[in-house]
Amino acid sequence: MRMRHKPNLIPRLEKCADCIIQQPTELFGKWRATFPTFDAVHIELGCGKGRFTCETAKNGANTLLIGVERVPDAAVVAAERAMAAELGNVRFIINDVTLLPSVFAPGEVSRIYINFCDPWPGKKRAKRRLTGDGFLALYRGFLPQGGEIHFKTDNADLFEYSLERFAACGFELGEVTRDLHAAGVRGFMTDYEEKFHVQGVKINRCIARLL
Repeated sequence: MRMRHKPNLIPRLEKCADCIIQQPTELFGKWRATFPTFDAVHIELGCGKGRFTCETAKNGANTLLIGVERVPDAAVVAAERAMAAELGNVRFIINDVTLLPSVFAPGEVSRIYINFCDPWPGKKRAKRRLTGDGFLALYRGFLPQGGEIHFKTDNADLFEYSLERFAACGFELGEVTRDLHAAGVRGFMTDYEEKFHVQGVKINRCIARLL
C-alpha cells in the first residue's frame, strides 16, 4: 500500500535532523571512527515506520542501528519515534538499498535485518527481491566473514526461494523456522508482523551467515 504524502514532511524531517544522515557516502570507511562508542554497526533494510528499529535499539545500546528507508513519508515517522525515545544509537538513511555499496566499506556492517520485504512474485521480477543473487552480492561487499542476515517474511514462496539463494551464494543457514511464534522465539515485531500474527499467519525466519 502506497503511503499518503505528508504535506508537512519537510519541517518534520528538519526536526529530526540529529538522527538522519544527510550525506551517508561521506562516511564510507569511517563509521567506527565517527561513532567510536559503539561496538558494531547493524542495518535494517526497508525499516518503514521504525517500530522494529527502535525496539531493537533499546535492547542493544552498544550497537549503532541504521534504518534504511527510501520513502521519506515513512522514514520521518521512524525518525520521530527514535527522537521521542531519545535513542542515541539509531540513525536513518533515506535512500535506496542500492546506494549502500558506496556507504559502507568491506566489513563495516556485521548484521543486516530484512523484515517482510516485497516478495516481487514472478520470475521476471525476481531480481528485485532483497534476497536475490544481485542483492546478496551487494551485501557481501560490506559484511565480514561471519556477518549475518536476519530474515523474516510471511510469504512462504519467498522464504523457500531465499533459503536456496542464501545457500547458493555462500551463506550458512541457521535457526530456520517456518512458524516463528509457535517455535517460541522471542524478538521484536514490525507493524506488519503484529498484523499477520493476529490474523494467524505463520511467520518464516532464518539467519544466514557469510562463510
